[in-house]
Parts: sequence; structure tokens; C-alpha cells
Amino acid sequence: MAVPKKKTSKSRKNMRRAHDFLTTPSLSVCPQCKAAKLPHRACPTCGTYKGQEVINLSKAE
Repeated sequence: MAVPKKKTSKSRKNMRRAHDFLTTPSLSVCPQCKAAKLPHRACPTCGTYKGQEVINLSKAE
């Protein structure tokens, strides 16, 4: 069974954990309705993507 020979210092432990954090999702603005949406996805408010309606929200309701 492997046992560490030396204690890991606080500095080394924290440097290892430097990338273990959550990032907020990046948001873009819908050019049609100006609502916040995730990039490269259809707008959940108006149902458009790249200027074309891809989700018919009037029929879905």
C-alpha cells in the first residue's frame, strides 16, 4: 500500500486545486428579442437561431 513519504504542504495542495472551481456559463444576446441565451443554441424565448425560426413556440404552448 502506497504511503506518502512527506506531508503535502498547503501551498502545493492549493496550487493543485487552482483549477478546481466552477465557472459561470457565458451568455450571449439574442439578436431578435434581446434576451440572454447560451451561445450556439436556439433562443428559448423566441425560438430563433441565426435569424431563422427553428422552434415554433406558438404551437408548443
